[in-house]
Amino acid sequence: MDRRSFLKTTALGGATATLAAPAIAAGHARTLTMVTSWGRGLAGVFDAAQRAADSINAMSDGSLNVEIKAAGELVGAFEVFDAVTSGQADMYHAADYYFVNQHPGYAFFTSVPFGMTAQELANWYYHGDGMAQHDQLGEIFGLKSFLAGNTGAQAGGWFKNEITGPGDFNGLKFRMPGLGGKALGKLGASVQNLPGAEVYQALASGAIDGTEWIGPWADEKAGFQEITKFYYTAGFHEPGAGLSLATNRDVFDSLTPAQQKIIEIASAEAHQWNLSQFLNNNGAALQRLQAGGVKVLEFGDDVWDAFGSASDEVHQENMGDDIYKGIYDSYQASLKASSSWIQNAEGVYRAQRDRVLG
Repeated sequence: MDRRSFLKTTALGGATATLAAPAIAAGHARTLTMVTSWGRGLAGVFDAAQRAADSINAMSDGSLNVEIKAAGELVGAFEVFDAVTSGQADMYHAADYYFVNQHPGYAFFTSVPFGMTAQELANWYYHGDGMAQHDQLGEIFGLKSFLAGNTGAQAGGWFKNEITGPGDFNGLKFRMPGLGGKALGKLGASVQNLPGAEVYQALASGAIDGTEWIGPWADEKAGFQEITKFYYTAGFHEPGAGLSLATNRDVFDSLTPAQQKIIEIASAEAHQWNLSQFLNNNGAALQRLQAGGVKVLEFGDDVWDAFGSASDEVHQENMGDDIYKGIYDSYQASLKASSSWIQNAEGVYRAQRDRVLG
C-alpha cells in the first residue's frame, strides 16, 4: 500500500496530508522541540534522548538547537507520535512499539516477541532492509525515523508471586506494552500499558500485580525491589529493544543535507552508546538486587512454550496487512541469517569461555 492510499483510509490522513513545510530563514539557528515518552531523568531511556539531542546540538555548530520536553511537559508519554505528525512538536524520542495502534509494524523497530537481540536488530537495520522499512512506514505518517537507543535484552519482570505455570497469567494484572503485551493477553493476563514514570506507583498500590520495565540497572533505579522480591531475568518479549528518534518529515525535509545527516548520525551513535550504557550497568545492579534479597528466577519450559504459541498467534493476526507482512518477512530473513553465524561463533565461544574460566 502506498502512502496516498493508506492516508485515504485512515483518520490520521487528513491531518498528516495538510502539514505545511515551515519557512526557515537562511543563516538563522533553528530550535527543534523534542517530546519524549520518558520522565525526566528516567535511567537509560531519557539518557538516550539527551545524548541524541546533545550530539545534534554539538555537531550542527549552533545551527540546530534541540530542546527536550520530558513526558508530561508538553504532551503525555503516549501522545508524542500525534504531536509530531500534527506539527505540534518537531521530533520525538520513544519506543515505537508504543504506537502499534497507529500501525502494528512499528513494533519491529522496538522489539517483537521471540525477536532479535540488539546486535541482530542492528544487522537488519543498518545492513539489511530495516532502515528502509522504518523509513517507508514513517512516510505514511509524515515522519523521518531512525533508531536512537537500545536497552539490550530486557528482563521477564517483577511479580508479586512466583510463576509456576502458564495458568498463573490468567487474570494477572501486568504491565507490558507492544506485541508482547498482546501475547500475554492470549494467556488471560489483564495487560496494562503504562508510561515508565507511572509504573512504580501502580505496582505499589496493587493496581498491577507485576511489571516488566527494562533490566536490573533501570529497574533498580525505579525501585521495584522495594515492592516485590520475585524477579525473572529473561523475558520473551524484548530481547533487544530499540528506541527511536522520529522527526516531522516536512521539518526534516526543510533542513540542509548536512543537518539531516547530523540527525541520522547522532541517532546511530545514541543507539550504540545507550546499549553499552545498559549492558555496562546491568551486571553490578543485579548483584546489588540479589544482595538485597531479590530472588532471581527463570520461567519454566512450559511457560516459554506458552509464550511461543501466544506470540505466533499475535503475528498471524497481523499477516493480512501487507505492510506488516513485508516487514515481518524481511525481519525474519535477516534474523535467520544473523543468528546462524552468531550462534556458531560467538555462542560456542561464550559457552567454552564460561566452562574454561568457571
